Amino acid sequence: MKKKKKLIIGLIILVLLVAVIIGVFLYAKKFLSAETAIRDDWSIETGDLLASDASLNVSVFESDVEASIPVARVLPDENEEEGFTYYDENVQQRLASAIVKIARDGKYTLASPLAILNPFGTGSNGLYLYFNTQRAGNIRYTIHVEKEGIPDYTAMAYEGEGTRTRHEFQMIGLVAGEENTVTMELLGKKGKVISQTSFTIRMPETMSGYSIVLDSENGESTQELSNGLYAMIRVGGHTGYAFFYDNDGILRYEMVLEGYGLDRILWYEGNMTVCVSAYKIAQVNRLGQAVAVYDMQGYELHHDMVLEGEEGKIIALASDTSDEVNLEDMTVEVDLETGEVKEILDFKEIFSDYYQNDASELTATDEFFWLAGKKDWIHLNTIQYLPEDDSVIVSSRETSTIIKVENVHSGPQIGYLIGDEDFWKGTPYEEYSYTQIGDFVPQYGQHTVEYYEGEGLEEDQYYLMMFDNNYWVNGTRDDYEIEDLPDSVGTVLASDSLKSHVYVYLVDEGEKTFGLVHSFDVPYSSIVSNVTPCGDNLVVNSGTANVFGEYDMDGGLIRQFSYECELQTYRVMKDDFEGFWFAEG
Repeated sequence: MKKKKKLIIGLIILVLLVAVIIGVFLYAKKFLSAETAIRDDWSIETGDLLASDASLNVSVFESDVEASIPVARVLPDENEEEGFTYYDENVQQRLASAIVKIARDGKYTLASPLAILNPFGTGSNGLYLYFNTQRAGNIRYTIHVEKEGIPDYTAMAYEGEGTRTRHEFQMIGLVAGEENTVTMELLGKKGKVISQTSFTIRMPETMSGYSIVLDSENGESTQELSNGLYAMIRVGGHTGYAFFYDNDGILRYEMVLEGYGLDRILWYEGNMTVCVSAYKIAQVNRLGQAVAVYDMQGYELHHDMVLEGEEGKIIALASDTSDEVNLEDMTVEVDLETGEVKEILDFKEIFSDYYQNDASELTATDEFFWLAGKKDWIHLNTIQYLPEDDSVIVSSRETSTIIKVENVHSGPQIGYLIGDEDFWKGTPYEEYSYTQIGDFVPQYGQHTVEYYEGEGLEEDQYYLMMFDNNYWVNGTRDDYEIEDLPDSVGTVLASDSLKSHVYVYLVDEGEKTFGLVHSFDVPYSSIVSNVTPCGDNLVVNSGTANVFGEYDMDGGLIRQFSYECELQTYRVMKDDFEGFWFAEG
């Protein structure tokens, strides 16, 4: 009887264990599919219809918000049809033309401006304002919310250089779900207030449902926070948005995307250039208009992209959508002038011997078992372009290696491999491994490797800064294990006792060496995450720990913010957005 009871208990435990594994597998699959899903609902609540323009197929509505000034919505007539997207140049041009007509036909003043909520469908709490003033000046605005814990927010609107009498800008900073009292001041050339006005507007709730206020705590560093907004991107459970928070952790802008999330914010011809889905890149101007949209033509974006200097081209990490097995192992080039997309690097060719003889498909018993049957054999997650020798520096999470590839456009070849030297021993690529100088644990599972030059360095020397996840896993090389892996290196997805690091290497291409010249501990994050310079500080996101912080250069924490998400948040960056949304002031 006891044996039978034990058998039943054992079977129950086995069934529960299988159920948990299946549940995790299904959840991971759902999470990954959400990463590349395309938004299928762009519907927006409106008030009464005010006017229609049949030539543009655009209609103007009263907004559904309470305000002391008239606030309109301008919508394309097909915005609720299947397959519609705001990230279409034709749609954006029609909206822009309609707004120009409205502005031209009215008499709008500082006290009675033309106000359009989210005019291009790309920023849910962005407010477009247009008006004229008798005297030339610049506009400063202050947003006040009565709710405790939300301080006033003051900014200078960017409208171009110099003063003007015609004003047009997108107001950034209005708090979703709250009544905002806005004071606008017209400042003369010397900064004196010429005139001012106020209005109120109760903003709609966020489209995403994401938090308006982040919890935060100050660290021990007395360094001042840098100016600007933190951009949270690819927040788990909220893909299809980017969230911009101020230094108090208040959501000041909710960018609405077609899907996926930003990988990096690039600037080209004054426009914010970002991926707006896994299959599109767009240039978005300061008013929120997507002035150029680029289809990836059979490739799927992932992780990172970078401008090729001043050439008007982007190099992006990508996967071939027609390849059902291999993942995240190539780069494409996007011409921002012509829209042409072409493959320039296939790492299956660059590392052909390793790919054919050492790399295997993931299985159901691997750490990333939800990718069973896939060959995520290199997993590129960062790219930097060096125009002087037409090279790229990429970060490979799966091999825990930083890779330089030279002559990208004229015969690619490996420049070096930086990481645990043991990994490449016995392979045809051993000769490319740089020698580690000094006694330290090399990086494992690193993200956001960034190239920097420095004063006083010799020729062929430079710095590489990275988020060292300090996490070792390799499910695609079955015949390799690290001997004597230090206990300080993580082999689990989550831990309260382990640490990740900010690492800075000094690389010497002449001597073919690398050494650790600066490091400090940060909350452990096995995957994703980043470190990004911002002024005199560093912004560090520990994506699976669900915190980001701003640190001084010595590693002292200035302020840390915590956030909620499903599983992970990919990156957090910071920018002052001067010359785009804001003027210096």
